[in-house]
Amino acid sequence: MSADAARHRVTLLPERAEFDARADQSLLKSALQAGVPMLSSCRNGTCRTCICRLVIGRIAYEIEWPGLSAEEKREGLVLPCVARPLTDVVLRRGD
Repeated sequence: MSADAARHRVTLLPERAEFDARADQSLLKSALQAGVPMLSSCRNGTCRTCICRLVIGRIAYEIEWPGLSAEEKREGLVLPCVARPLTDVVLRRGD
């Protein structure tokens, strides 16, 4: 990981927790490094424990096909354990 990697602001709803996320690592890893708790288990995109809804922003996946159907992806569901931020993002937990 580059020490000068781009950073994006992440807001988690409904509690409005905020943290900076590196563009070169997962949203989950950035949250945990910032002391923001997020549920997780597998950390590889299969268990769906960390599932959130992308309210604002854009992400890219670290793996080719995370554990989401095409319909779920169209609906804005994301897996923070394998998603990297491309912009500032707002995620909603517990939908």
